[in-house]
Amino acid sequence: MHLTDHLFGNFQRRWTAPWIVAMLALCLPGIAMADTTGLVRLTDRDDLLGWEAVGRLDIGGSGYCTGTLIAPDLVLTAAHCVYDRKTHNLHLPDTLTFRAGLRDGVSVADRKVAQIAAAPEYDPRAVHNVGRVRHDVALLRLVAPITSRDADPFILYRGQSVGTQVSVTSYGRGRDEALSRQRRCSIVAQADGLMAFDCDVTFGSSGAPVFVKSGTRGRIVSVISGGGTVGGQEVALGMALPEVVARLKTRLRAALRPTTARIQRLTVGGRNSSTGARFIRN
Repeated sequence: MHLTDHLFGNFQRRWTAPWIVAMLALCLPGIAMADTTGLVRLTDRDDLLGWEAVGRLDIGGSGYCTGTLIAPDLVLTAAHCVYDRKTHNLHLPDTLTFRAGLRDGVSVADRKVAQIAAAPEYDPRAVHNVGRVRHDVALLRLVAPITSRDADPFILYRGQSVGTQVSVTSYGRGRDEALSRQRRCSIVAQADGLMAFDCDVTFGSSGAPVFVKSGTRGRIVSVISGGGTVGGQEVALGMALPEVVARLKTRLRAALRPTTARIQRLTVGGRNSSTGARFIRN
């Protein structure tokens, strides 16, 4: 599996909160960030219990990201995972495979992707900066649902705040055959739909879910997009989810209506869409 460290250069921008984020690196299909200290490998079946809805998203032969079931047939991941880094076009859906709960070559379920919806504001050709992080979200519809008996989907969380304790579950370089989980890290900054976490992530962690514990089970507060610094501290960067995910669900439902077009790409300001979501229908 080939992974390339793709450094896009440094970028600085002030958010409304009094802190500066310098973008260090973003990688397609993974990201470069902190070391993997503090991570626990979910090796045994008992370790994996309850986390089967997190899986590895295999991208043809070019690499992988992390994705999470938020419904039996819907996978949440980062938008930059679904674009070809050379052509900047969306990958064809059937070149993507979601492997739920993959552990040492065995998954609870493998599914091809039938549809891709990426946030319309995300531009794969644009300079990588914190503005892109805010929109780095994609939703995938699978060709067939994964039953809750095999993997129980996670739901989104609302009401997060700075200092909230979170956890991250992901695949990554050197640990791509099993999930690893950092049980405790924090939201260290938040503003304008952007979040910074002091969590350890690495290549392949793009699209990984950031969880807040709610009741007896975690809920997804964000997905990992890239890495940066806050006050000299290396952090992982993500975004607020509820609004953009709701819009992507709407576009996926609309795409299921009968149409004569096999492939559609709807852009911002396009005549055929008020939301401008980009999607490919298989």
